[in-house]
Amino acid sequence: MTSLPPRKGMSPEEIDETVNAILAEATLEEKVAMMSGRGFFQQFKESDSRWGGHPYRAGGGCERLDVPALYFTDGPRGVARGKSTCFPCSMARGATFDRELEQRIGEVMGIEARAQDCTLSGAVCINLLRHPAWGRAQETYGEDPYHVGEMGAALATGIQTHNVVATAKHFAVNSIENARFKVDVKVDPRTLREVYLPHFKRTLDAGCASVMSAYNKLNGEFCGQNRVLLTDILRDEWGFEGFVHSDWVAGVHAPYGAAAGLDVENPEPLVFGDKLVAAVNSGAVEPEVIDRACRRILTTIYQFASREDPYESYTLDMVATDAHRAVAKEAATKSVVMLKNTAVLPLQVDRLKSIAVLGRLARLENTGDHGSSRVRPDHVVTAYEGIQKALAPSTELLYAEETDLNQVRVAAAAADSVVVVVGYTAEEEGEYVPGDIALDPDVQAAVGEATEAQRTNNFAVGGDRRLLTLPSAQVAMIEAACAENDKVTVVMISGSAVVISGWVDRAGAVLHGFYMGMEGGHALADILFGVVSPSGKLPFSVPEKEEDLPFFDPDADEIEYGPYHGYTMFDREADKVPAFPFGFGLSYTTFEYRALKTYNAPDGLRVSATVRNTGSVCADEIVQLYAGFPGKAVDRPLKLLREFTRISLAAGEVRTVHFYIPYTDLSYWNESNGSWVIERGTHQIYVGGSSRTEDLLVDEVVL
Repeated sequence: MTSLPPRKGMSPEEIDETVNAILAEATLEEKVAMMSGRGFFQQFKESDSRWGGHPYRAGGGCERLDVPALYFTDGPRGVARGKSTCFPCSMARGATFDRELEQRIGEVMGIEARAQDCTLSGAVCINLLRHPAWGRAQETYGEDPYHVGEMGAALATGIQTHNVVATAKHFAVNSIENARFKVDVKVDPRTLREVYLPHFKRTLDAGCASVMSAYNKLNGEFCGQNRVLLTDILRDEWGFEGFVHSDWVAGVHAPYGAAAGLDVENPEPLVFGDKLVAAVNSGAVEPEVIDRACRRILTTIYQFASREDPYESYTLDMVATDAHRAVAKEAATKSVVMLKNTAVLPLQVDRLKSIAVLGRLARLENTGDHGSSRVRPDHVVTAYEGIQKALAPSTELLYAEETDLNQVRVAAAAADSVVVVVGYTAEEEGEYVPGDIALDPDVQAAVGEATEAQRTNNFAVGGDRRLLTLPSAQVAMIEAACAENDKVTVVMISGSAVVISGWVDRAGAVLHGFYMGMEGGHALADILFGVVSPSGKLPFSVPEKEEDLPFFDPDADEIEYGPYHGYTMFDREADKVPAFPFGFGLSYTTFEYRALKTYNAPDGLRVSATVRNTGSVCADEIVQLYAGFPGKAVDRPLKLLREFTRISLAAGEVRTVHFYIPYTDLSYWNESNGSWVIERGTHQIYVGGSSRTEDLLVDEVVL
């Protein structure tokens, strides 16, 4: 009997020879079986419809030849299995602008996936945030393709350190949740390549070994069977050699998806399987399509299985360790963005006799949506618990909720300082799982019984947000607290931007905290009490009003995505000014920028700028570099983010930051000849602390 398992230390040549032998030995039926998952529906029933109850077989595998299969777990808040470490949501981690930290988070996910028998991770969600109403905004890193690509590449690199295959999802233009199974997104070739694909290419160029296709259509064809996307761009233009698998259920609709470039249908062979075998036998699909897909799948499996592991073994006691929870707290602390502070923060623990913590969300374990990204840690530190633990024993802690405004007023009036926690939960935003493909029985019941009524009331269980403002009861609570106390700090929990123009002037301080993960309460307390200075920067623009944003229809059958959104749109339309710009965030200190210099090097630009901490406390600053363009050959944004770095400066410390920008990062896609072109002429280089022009130094360079 032939046995062709992988072994540690196989050379590329040995892997290639083994894959050839498998393809020669396997039957058509065995090859096609490698092109789908298996056993999911039965496992799902066995786990009482609990997502992540098992490692899910997701491609590969041939028992007769001892070929292993891939086993899937989801993300991106952590491993969606057991009681794994729950990190802050991806959008929160996007606010850290910390590549090194994101890679360490990926390494934790890789360890915890292996310890729970998983070898394929769906944690690298890098769809672009086009509009903050998108229900799964919390699962990605922000609105800028360069920033999203850098963070996605870091996470994938970390996950794959422990020989878990990372998959970049959802490929592509997936940023409407409710209509994701039907919407046809129209994008012209240049916008597609310059705005909606660069982050995928960056992540794949970093070594991410697989891609998950999106549910939606792109220019008339479903992404899971879109030849332009999966073959012409992904394989022919980019040279990607890994495999592509579908999203879970309804990710492909016809056997020709295999010929278009989809290698694996997950989680079961509903469209591939016998139908694909029949398509090959009838001549509708060439046999070479099957061999090509299996070669991609098998080569990836054997490459990862043959590599030496960093650890000798991966066991359950490696899940949610103290060290991993410390990384989760670090991420939460670095992610908090301070939007406003009128000398209210930091709070002085030793001088605080009483504090009021207000709002239902202050006591709620609220780590994000309840769809496929859900992580169930063994504990979650709420905002209330984190603050309570940080207080001196003699400090009085008061509490009230928005359901009783009289109690809110009494508590606020009696306190030295007030913290109001507001925002959203999985009921208002998240993965939308309608009908018989719902992953959570409770969500399925709610969607099935109440969807129309909830839509009528501008409210939905999960899915896309119908409103960008806070719920009216929460706004009333903020206003009531501010009427009684001038030291009110508002902490917002959400996956993306919230329109706060109606009440922000009344608050003394405003923090955007996102979904902060299992250690979020401790991290928030450290920020409030000045243990750490806030250092997060907005990974999106916050509008003054919803009308300033691009068109968004959560129920659309068809929608056009243009080249401008977020800060590029605000830069373009002078009559629209964001309430808070992309890259903005305050600190307990201030930073001064000077001495911007730009030099032409053989293959790119050398840029330097000096930053000084002008305050009295140590703090981190996120230094951002944007490039502007001549804009005469084609219409282009005023500026685009092209580099960033996070630095820590002691009080009074001065440091010069150095950047290198490849000339290729300044190019645009020429539709007439299908190539990237660098426009000759004067370019601008901006360096500073946010995307707002007045926050940036500017220099010019001629190419």
